[in-house]
Parts: sequence; structure tokens; C-alpha cells
Amino acid sequence: MKFLNYLWLSFLSCFCFSAMAQNAPRFTNGDRVVFVGNSITHGGRYHQYIWLYYMTRFPEMRITIMNAGIGGEVAEQMFKRLETDVYAKKPSVIALTFGMNDTGYFEFLQANSSEKSKEKLDRSYKAYLRIDSSFKKHTGSKKIIIAGSPYDETSKFGKDNFFPGKSKALLETANFQEAVAKKSGWSFVDFNRPMTAINLREQAKDSTYTIIGNDRIHPGVDGHLVMAYLFLKAQGLKNKKVAEMTINATTSKVERTDNCIITDVKAGQDELRFDYLAKALPYPVDTMPTGEWNAMQRRETDALELVPFNQELNQEMLFVKGLKNNNYAVEIDGRKIGEWSAEQLGAGINLAEQRRTPQYEQAMAIKKLNEERWQIERRLRDYAWMEYDFLMDKGLLFKDDLATLDTIYTHINEGFVRGNLDNYLKARYPEVRQGWQRQMDVLVEEIYRINKPQKHSFYIHAL
Repeated sequence: MKFLNYLWLSFLSCFCFSAMAQNAPRFTNGDRVVFVGNSITHGGRYHQYIWLYYMTRFPEMRITIMNAGIGGEVAEQMFKRLETDVYAKKPSVIALTFGMNDTGYFEFLQANSSEKSKEKLDRSYKAYLRIDSSFKKHTGSKKIIIAGSPYDETSKFGKDNFFPGKSKALLETANFQEAVAKKSGWSFVDFNRPMTAINLREQAKDSTYTIIGNDRIHPGVDGHLVMAYLFLKAQGLKNKKVAEMTINATTSKVERTDNCIITDVKAGQDELRFDYLAKALPYPVDTMPTGEWNAMQRRETDALELVPFNQELNQEMLFVKGLKNNNYAVEIDGRKIGEWSAEQLGAGINLAEQRRTPQYEQAMAIKKLNEERWQIERRLRDYAWMEYDFLMDKGLLFKDDLATLDTIYTHINEGFVRGNLDNYLKARYPEVRQGWQRQMDVLVEEIYRINKPQKHSFYIHAL
């Protein structure tokens, strides 16, 4: 326990130091953002959570966020597909992460693990320097380097997939990424050190805890929401409120507003009415557990216990002054959302934490549409895996003909070929891929149609 506390404090100090250097450009209207990475990007959710924040917080500003992750990849493979899989998407922002696969796995179980690890890291660093050189030539986009999520070798939930020394190699990779980003003038965001600090902090209380999934590699939905939180903070979005309003029930005056409009204020005996139109929506966080294979029973709301997401990034504050000492019901559009004392309403309540409000329901509909879009996009990334990590080295990139199918069946038991076959049999037809893209386009159009905040009527009355 003392050792874990020591590790936690050591990593926390590193995190506090590194956080000062973290920065990323805030996305602007029309941005096309591509997230490049390995399986944690390919099948992960952090980028869709980031887009959901922009969909709800900036409803009048349209951006596009695209997944360019491929499972199992190292930096060298990412370099090979820059032209056709990244630059071809015409990005105005590129966010790149690598390291989990670059640091190796079974090398850490060999007698000469230090030497093997160094060989892997040296190869990765050389590949990244080639990426860095390519980035400098591709001047039309901003670059963000992300030190990826950590490998968890400290949790005591089991010994499976345990590679001692891998977490240290990932930290070395993060240091290298940060140094090169600084030298080249790129932005840098660190997931590794703050997530490791969270892991060690929680493991000091429960030795079986992990923010990473059961395979010690892939974070669950809670980990991905923490990653989104870290990225958004690096963009300087801390304390960017959904809205804030202060109303005096005694004088019927609006004393303060931030990002909202309050009209038609009427105060009576122990009651207050007004209309509210915000310029943003609250960020919806799902309470349901996921069925993902690596993180069963994980919930997005679990992340709220780990980082101050709502306190720093999701504030829709209602302050009511001048109420008599009593308990009050708060209704919005005739729907009761909760009960608070006059003291609590005077101190302020965060409506973004209330899941029964009509504005939260509106945001949740946006979230569900975005998840549908993400699911379709994952199919396209599964197709990209077959093309870039299996067919390209065989000279069959985007051939997708019957000869290509013969090659696939010949190697059906290699890597992830069998697991990706069903998806590939559909996606090899351009008409299918175009149909998937049109489905995503329709979903995005619907999101930006329904994400405009609506006017709501508040009624606060004594119980």
C-alpha cells in the first residue's frame, strides 16, 4: 500500500508538471479533424466523445471528426498510410497517437527484455521522425501529438497479459513524443501520465481497480471519457459553461446571465416563473453499462468519480436568490426535475447533472445519433485494417477483386483476418462503402438539425 501511494504521488507530480505543457488548438467552424492511432482509436470512443462535446456546446459551429485508427499498428505502419488514409481526408487538424504496439509485448518476458525493448523503441522513434518530417511538408493542417493511454501492470485483478516493464517503455515513448512535438512546434496532449496517476490513486484504495480494460491495454467507456476530458482541457475549454443564470425572486430581476437569455420573469408568493433559452446543451453521460468484451459493466458515469468532468466542463448553473426559507420544487415545461432548499438554490444547482430536464433529453438524442454514426464508421475502419495491415504488403491495396479474396482465404487463420472477413465481404464493394458514408452523412445532418437549444419555461414553487 505504501509503495502504491509512493508511485501515485510520483506520477501525480509528473502529471502536474506535464499538464503545464499540454496544449491543443480549439476546433473552429469548418474544421476537419482526423484522429490517427492504433486499436484504442480504431475501436475506441474518445474521439466521438470529443465531437459530442462540440455538437452540444457549440451548436452553431459545424466540424467533422474522423477516425483513422487501425488496430495493432505501430508508427511505421501509420507512416505508410499517411497519404491515402490521412491526408486524403483533407484534414485541417491531425491528432496522432502511437506507442502501445510499438513498445512490444512478449519481449518483456524474455531474458534480454531491456535490449529487446530498446530495439523496439528505436525502430518506433525512427518511424515517428519520418512522420514528423511528412507533417512538416503537409503545411495545411495543425498537428497534435497524443501520448496514449497507459498499460496497467499494477492492478491486482489477475496476471493475464502481464508484461512487466511495458508501462515504463510507454512512459519513455511519451517523453520522446513530447520532446519531438515541442521541437517541431506541434501541440502535445498527454493521456499516459494522468491516467496512470488515476490508476495508482484508485489502486491505493482497491488493489484490483483499473481504469484500463480487463486486457490491461484497452480502456473501457469510462477511460475513454477521461481521455476526452483530458483532450478538451488541453484545448482550454475548462470553465466554458453550458449556461449560467442568477435570478432574484424578491425583486424579479435577472442579476446575471452567461450564454443564455432569461425572459418573462414573474415572482409570486413562494414561487418564480421565467423562460430560459440557452446557447448550448448539457453534455449527456450514459448510465448504462456497456457489453464491450474488454470492459464488461463499465459505465460512462464511472468517469465522473475519477475526474471533475461536470465541475470543469459541464456546468449549466441555476442560482435563485431571495427565496424564503423553504423547500422548493423545480419544474421545466411542466416536468418536475427535483427538489431543493432555498439555501441550495441560492448556492446554485448544476442542471447538467439532472437527467430529467428536457435539454438533457435533447442532448441524449444527439448522443445516440452520434453513437450510430460511430458504429458505422467502425465498419469502415475494420475494412481499412484488411486493406492496410494485410493486403497492402501483398500488393493488393484496394484491389478488392476475386484474386484478392483467394489470397484472403489462403491466409484466413493469420492475425485478425478471419475476424474481419465478414465485414470485408460487404465493404469490398464501393457501393456498400458509399452507402455507409451516406448513412453517416444523414446522421450528422440530423444531429446538426436537432442540436439547437429550445426555449423552456421554469416554474419554481414552495412545497
